[in-house]
Amino acid sequence: MRVLASLVLAALVVGALLVQGAAAQQVPNVSTLEPFSQQTMYMSLPGYLRWLVFQQTGNWISRAEAERIVRQQAGR
Repeated sequence: MRVLASLVLAALVVGALLVQGAAAQQVPNVSTLEPFSQQTMYMSLPGYLRWLVFQQTGNWISRAEAERIVRQQAGR
């Protein structure tokens, strides 16, 4: 019984990591856009990224996560 429970738990952890990795790869690149421009619907880059991710997934990422991603995309 413990072995089965361990296997199920391991499968859940691996599945969660795969889903998390796949989600990270689908984040739109906003590094080429100008903040507060017509292209970004007059939003900041983190704000626009949050909106794009919400449009794709139906879930909001945090402002801090969006800022981190924008910095990462800009190479800073």
